[in-house]
Amino acid sequence: MDTIAAIATATGGAIGIIRVSGDKAVSAVNKIFKPIGKKQFSDIPSRMLAYGTLYDRLGNVLDSCMAVHFDGDKTYTGEPMAELQLHGSPAVLSEALSGLFEQGIRQAQAGEFTRRAFLNGKMNLMQAEAVSDLIAAHSLEAANNAAGQISGIVANGMDELRQKLIGVSAHFLAVVDYPDEDIDPFLENELCNTLIETENKLHELRASYERGRILREGLPCAIVGRPNVGKSTLLNALVGFERAIVTDIAGTTRDTIEEVIRIGSLTLRLQDTAGIRESQDIVEQIGVERAKKAVDEAALVLAVIDGSVQLSKQDIDALNSVRNSPLVILVVNKSDKGLTEQNITKGFEHVVKISAKQGEGIEQLRDMILSVTGMNNVVFDGGIITNARQADALNRAEIACSQARKAAQSGMTPDAILQDVEAAISALGELTGQSVREDIIQDIFSRFCVGK
Repeated sequence: MDTIAAIATATGGAIGIIRVSGDKAVSAVNKIFKPIGKKQFSDIPSRMLAYGTLYDRLGNVLDSCMAVHFDGDKTYTGEPMAELQLHGSPAVLSEALSGLFEQGIRQAQAGEFTRRAFLNGKMNLMQAEAVSDLIAAHSLEAANNAAGQISGIVANGMDELRQKLIGVSAHFLAVVDYPDEDIDPFLENELCNTLIETENKLHELRASYERGRILREGLPCAIVGRPNVGKSTLLNALVGFERAIVTDIAGTTRDTIEEVIRIGSLTLRLQDTAGIRESQDIVEQIGVERAKKAVDEAALVLAVIDGSVQLSKQDIDALNSVRNSPLVILVVNKSDKGLTEQNITKGFEHVVKISAKQGEGIEQLRDMILSVTGMNNVVFDGGIITNARQADALNRAEIACSQARKAAQSGMTPDAILQDVEAAISALGELTGQSVREDIIQDIFSRFCVGK
């Protein structure tokens, strides 16, 4: 492979790092970096930082910096690597790269270092994708989950399941290919137990994807209700400061107001919407339409009503607009004013009474949000799937195992069972990268940043 190089740190930092990977990594750095003393960079022992002078393409002093190199079998990519640790000036970093390019090194593509690590067997595809998750993590929980996946906690388990299925496949291949040989077929219950165990583990992991998606992307949440029920006050109470203007004038909020907050392990993307009602005001009409759009796009809706008064037609219209939302919490506000006796909870599974103005019931609401989204009491050790590609492969493997089990239970011929077992093996191979198309690999690593 070509030797590649790229800046591996963000622009503008005090320190900048250039990574070089490939057979020419050490010799290329040798041309532009001179350690203090008589030794060449290539003479410095592996893994030992050397302090010295960095030169540009014309031989002029560019920087005083540190450099280190690593043997191929002990590196991230599985190839000889070198790193330059210099001052973070974009001009210095760019000129240092140019000096390397003069030595026949080329610019690394997005994700190419991690791609080489995958191709050289230093990590499987799930671990490689977890590297991207770790870089993009916006919470400690997301970082912990990504770190767990990098360690192989999921991929190793999936490989064990795949090996069990390969054993089943090998048996049936022998039965199909050598029908006259005296090969005892698996006992039906032993086969079914293997398939059921595999199916259940696949289902459990696939079911974690929704929580993983929420962990990775956050949860879109719309605050909905008629005007003057306390939506903006609720937003301010959840955010912890006065993000939205609050008045007694109906229609104060005319557009959606967005804010991102953390509730435990959950990142919530809150939208305070305009009050849903009929209006002749063109601007307010636009706000109402945006409120309805926010409801359509929300994974969670906080439907707010004023519990101190009887429900109005506007309340009923607003509540009806959220009936088909995936998750709805009915928030009965203004409990400090005394709640009226009314059948307001009919049709709503999740109800909480609060006073947004006084801050009463806000913690109960936070706890309910965590509970209904399944983000309470979750262990983020790497056992949660966070991307759609993995969820799809798990789903196909689970379906194939289920079909194989049903075929075995119904007494179908070994070749019919074998077809489904091999489909499951193929799907699990896609999951870890043992059998995956080149275009999928290309797509995965193209999402990485340059330098990783």
